[in-house]
Amino acid sequence: MGNFGEDLRMERMSRGIALEDITAETKISKHHLVALEQERFRQLPGGILNKGIVRGYAGAVGLDQRAWTERFLKAYVASGQVIDDDRNWTAFASNVGKARIQRHDTLELRLRWAGAILLLLVVAAGGYLTMRFYGLRAGWWPTLLPMDQISAVTHHVTSSAQALFARVVAWVNG
Repeated sequence: MGNFGEDLRMERMSRGIALEDITAETKISKHHLVALEQERFRQLPGGILNKGIVRGYAGAVGLDQRAWTERFLKAYVASGQVIDDDRNWTAFASNVGKARIQRHDTLELRLRWAGAILLLLVVAAGGYLTMRFYGLRAGWWPTLLPMDQISAVTHHVTSSAQALFARVVAWVNG
C-alpha cells in the first residue's frame, strides 16, 4: 500500500472519474482535491472541514468514507503538517456545544420559574376573588378592605415584629 494521496488518486483514476466530476458533485473546489491527492495538507481549510473533504471525495468515488477518513487522519498526522489548532478543534466544538446547551437550559429554567410564579399569582388572585364574591353574597365581607380591620392587623404585626426583634437581640447579646 502506497501513500494516502497516491492511493486516493489511483482509486479515482481506476474508476475513470475526473476531478471536475467530483467538484461538480460535491461542490469541493478542485484546488482542495488536488491538494488532497498531492498530500499538501496545509492547503486544505483545516479542522473538521478536512474530514468533510475526504468524506465527500471518497463518497463521490465510491469508496468507504470511514476507512478513508481514518487513513487521511493517519497520513495527516504522519506528514507533520498538522497545525496545533487542528488538534484542538474537537475540544472547541465540544465547548461551543456545551455553552449552547447551558444557555438553553438556563433560559428554560427561567421560563419555568416565571410560569410557576405567574400560575401562583393567577391562583392567588382567583382565590381572593372567589372569597370576596362569596363573602359579599354571604354578608361577612362588607367592603373590599375594611379599614378598622387593617389598622388592627397592622398594629398586631408591628408589635409582633418588635417583640421578635427584641428576642433576637437578647439572644445575640447572650
